[in-house]
Amino acid sequence: MNNCAHRRDVRVAPMMDWTDRHCRYFLRLLAPSALLYTEMVTAQAVRHGVRERLLGFDPAEQPLALQLGGSEPALLAEAAQTGMHYGYDEINLNVGCPSDRVQSGRFGACLMAEPALVRDCISAMRDAVDIPVTVKSRIGIDAQDDYEFLRDFVGTVAESGCDTFIVHARKAILAGLSPKENREIPPLRYPYVYRLKQDFPDLRIVLNGGVRDIDAVRGHLEHVDGVMIGREAYHNPYFLAELEHSLHGTPLPTREAVMARYLDYVEARLAEGVRLNAMTRHVLGLYLGRPGARQWRRRLAEGACARDAGADVIRDALQRVA
Repeated sequence: MNNCAHRRDVRVAPMMDWTDRHCRYFLRLLAPSALLYTEMVTAQAVRHGVRERLLGFDPAEQPLALQLGGSEPALLAEAAQTGMHYGYDEINLNVGCPSDRVQSGRFGACLMAEPALVRDCISAMRDAVDIPVTVKSRIGIDAQDDYEFLRDFVGTVAESGCDTFIVHARKAILAGLSPKENREIPPLRYPYVYRLKQDFPDLRIVLNGGVRDIDAVRGHLEHVDGVMIGREAYHNPYFLAELEHSLHGTPLPTREAVMARYLDYVEARLAEGVRLNAMTRHVLGLYLGRPGARQWRRRLAEGACARDAGADVIRDALQRVA
């Protein structure tokens, strides 16, 4: 396990198709103590899929949480126990994803309409593991978007013993909006999340949604226990290093030093047969706003696609931003 203390005031959101094991290894180099999350994995996939592919990770990624999707208490308990045995530090239940595919499986944001079922799922998961089990939700769904709905949802689920709620400060519109539109169109209502902390002072409340700068993080931390960073962490990953430096005095690494360490990882994975572009796609934003950023992105995007592409593509791209 990573020797850093668990500073759970900063978390990096689970993001489908993005926060795979290569991405998480890279982000850990920038954020030594942030809590990282996997992409969502369904409980059914944990039971029937190739577990090492779905759940395997490098210990350097820790502290690390496994996000599960599902709505069957017994199946979720089994998946949570499997995740614990793999070494995850936390199990998180997805009650926030609004996609049609997720809804068809009766999990994600639609579960906010069934708080008693979510409570039962969390109870079963907590009974199966001895690591934290947390919930990630929206502030509401469709017309059920007043504060009282959110308060009652959290109050019911907290009966399970769950003490950490990560709340995306937008409601989810379950029909008519794509997942991307659901991240942008419903308005952010940060006061709802602040009020949760006032009404449930013994719970750990983590705010998610639209957080893009250090001042915003500091402002939110005056009201809640933690902040989860989503797409800003992916598109502008050096922001994580700057954030940890600002909050905790963590030494600020150079981008070049980060890439030197990532190169060691890349070369080891190439030797295992991993394609280069599976790893370079996560670092395209490292030089965002810096001289040479366009050349960096172009060289990696073009060079890493070749079937025999190797680490020299990264070394060449680094020369272009030197």
